[in-house]
Amino acid sequence: MSRYEVLSRDGLARIGLFEHAAGTVSLPAALDAEAFFPDLAGRALSNIHLSADSAFAQQHLRPGEGQPVPVHPRARNAAGSGDCVMVANWHTALAQPRNYTDWLITLKNEIAPDTAWYAPAAALPSTVCLLVYSGFDLFDFTGVDLKTAQGVFCTPEGEFPASAMETGICGCEGCRQADLKLHNRLALQREITLVRRYIESSRLRELMESRCRMDPAQVAILRFLDRHYTFMERRLPVVRSAPMHVNSAESQNRVEVRRYADRVVERFIPSRTDVAVLLPCSARKPYSLSPSHRTFASVIANRAHELIVTSPLGLVPRELERIYPAGHYDVPVTGYWDREECAFIADVIARYLAKHSYRRVIAHLEGGALAVAQTAAETSGIDLEVTCIGRPTGEASLRALDAALHGERRMQHDVVRGTISWQFATEITTKGLQIRGRSMQMTVLRGKQQLFSIDAGTGLFRPTFEGWRMIPEGYRVRIDAFVPQGDVLAPGIVDCDPRIREGDEVLVEGPLAVATGRAVMGADEMMRSQRGVAVRVRKVRKIPQ
Repeated sequence: MSRYEVLSRDGLARIGLFEHAAGTVSLPAALDAEAFFPDLAGRALSNIHLSADSAFAQQHLRPGEGQPVPVHPRARNAAGSGDCVMVANWHTALAQPRNYTDWLITLKNEIAPDTAWYAPAAALPSTVCLLVYSGFDLFDFTGVDLKTAQGVFCTPEGEFPASAMETGICGCEGCRQADLKLHNRLALQREITLVRRYIESSRLRELMESRCRMDPAQVAILRFLDRHYTFMERRLPVVRSAPMHVNSAESQNRVEVRRYADRVVERFIPSRTDVAVLLPCSARKPYSLSPSHRTFASVIANRAHELIVTSPLGLVPRELERIYPAGHYDVPVTGYWDREECAFIADVIARYLAKHSYRRVIAHLEGGALAVAQTAAETSGIDLEVTCIGRPTGEASLRALDAALHGERRMQHDVVRGTISWQFATEITTKGLQIRGRSMQMTVLRGKQQLFSIDAGTGLFRPTFEGWRMIPEGYRVRIDAFVPQGDVLAPGIVDCDPRIREGDEVLVEGPLAVATGRAVMGADEMMRSQRGVAVRVRKVRKIPQ
């Protein structure tokens, strides 16, 4: 009997506990697999090459009994919840980026989420970050021991001749003892520890983008995974606890970027006005705290809907500037936007302007941002009014912006309506609602009744039970007939909204109780797991019987 429980996630990567007859191990980890799985050495017909066709794999793969359970992308896999699955020959996939991605997606879609994943002989200090990022948890020392036999010195940045150990690159115990085998094993363990730290801080993507730079195949794998948006989006949180660093071309393709932009276009309901002003972004987040945006706000004086043009997100309505990742990203500022970057941002702006009919669209922009806005305006057939004369914050530019808005009616940015539409894909009536408080203690009230609190770290709204009554459907988790005595576990869930992602606010509904809380799993994992916390509950209310 084995059991695996995920304790924390960062996309496909997990930190968890695997319990087996040989003991309990905290994953990700590297260990002596034959000692932990004693019957593994005698397991016949489990080493089927990944490129084998379906007929061959179906005929010859024999999972046998016990752990780990061999699986293959073209075979009927017998693994169940709590098992450790073994993907033989996965080290060969590292040189085949397209196949790596296709095989991984096939297996992840088929095998239960609450399983530990073992990649035998695949882990080196230079590959283990990618393996963990891809959802593998358990590794052995076979790969590094083979490198030792070949006289190879292993580091996270790549492999070197054994003589490199004498140059002072590393000062580990193995290097001090001139023991190449010990160094290579310690290097693998240190890299796994570092990867674990990045998972805990929700920043594994940043480490992955850094590590992959030394290997074109790893860069290609990362790009292929990003292209499989639907697969990755279901497994990535809607918010993170750490800032999003957009430091490379791959950062532009992060799922969080596309998801935010798609929600702005498809879900967001803007404040009621027919005049829009496109503004440049600022280094400080949220933008409204920056000196430049305070100046813009003073000049605009609520006479237009403010839309911030920015890389990599495309377009950030003023109402959404505090929501992750709009209020939590950092990007190198060079003044240069490449063609792919410009094309993405122009597409977002064009789609937004095509959906929302503004009588006037004013571009208070310069340089690349202005060029992108002009491209979007041409695509959507809109006449763009340009008010910049030199720098956007220059006196001449600000006078031109003020003159362009002369005579326009004042409006208020409806943060509640905008945020609720983006977050829950629904429209609510906000008449009589007020946002009260400052910074860490902001709430939405109707009179004295609290409807929502605002998470200062993510910008998301947290509905009270009264607030949920304003959201007619969606983001519900249905549970069996019990009253939660703490968090809701996956086995107690009967059904859930497929749009739920990790980090979403949800309403838990059951025959005996309702509860409010935050999803710890995405909908797919909630429905397919037999173990683990699915919803962190804040409040529970029993239903009178």
